[in-house]
Amino acid sequence: MTGFDDARRKMVESQLKTEDVTDRAVIAAMGDVPRERFVPAHLRDLAYIDRDLRVRDAEGDAPARYLMEAAPMARLFQLAEFRGDEFVLDVGTGTGYSAAVLARLAGSVVALEPDEALAEQAAETLADLEADNTVVEVSALTDGYADEAPYDVIFVGGAVDEVPQALLDQLRDDGRLVTVVGHGRAGRATVFVRSGDVVGSRVAFDADVPPLPGFRKESAFTF
Repeated sequence: MTGFDDARRKMVESQLKTEDVTDRAVIAAMGDVPRERFVPAHLRDLAYIDRDLRVRDAEGDAPARYLMEAAPMARLFQLAEFRGDEFVLDVGTGTGYSAAVLARLAGSVVALEPDEALAEQAAETLADLEADNTVVEVSALTDGYADEAPYDVIFVGGAVDEVPQALLDQLRDDGRLVTVVGHGRAGRATVFVRSGDVVGSRVAFDADVPPLPGFRKESAFTF
């Protein structure tokens, strides 16, 4: 067993199982995917600590990007209630870790990333890990990826102010979208479920996760 293998096992035992992650498929997937492959080289020894890891610094108008802490990510995956055959849209894949885990939970995955350099890195790492049921597309996250819709599950991998209608419209009937609505202590992990033309939502737990670019609601001007 390598040091990373041991760290991954400890992550599952001390971070996931202690935070009400009970889904065996989620536990197995996150216990299998080498998280250290999806962070910069200087952070690999920290890949399994219980915090968000910055995988790209802010540059110009582009905000910093993060690999979400393992426990809230696992709980969001669990919230989607995977059966194993779903067609998934992974919104904001970053370096590709979420897509790698989703590839083990679902049938196939379309991973979206607006940053071309991150998207290229994600595609290369996923190919190296033989995640052949994934494809990485460069696209604005709020638009989703209508060319391949509808999806059984949409995973939005970060905090948002609100979920754009464009994403909800890409859900299949009985499809689920999971994300965190709100920021910091106001963040709420939420699952949206389509039933015909109606999309309902349910708050599942509190979650403080990094924001995704493009999902900030413009402040309305008031007197």
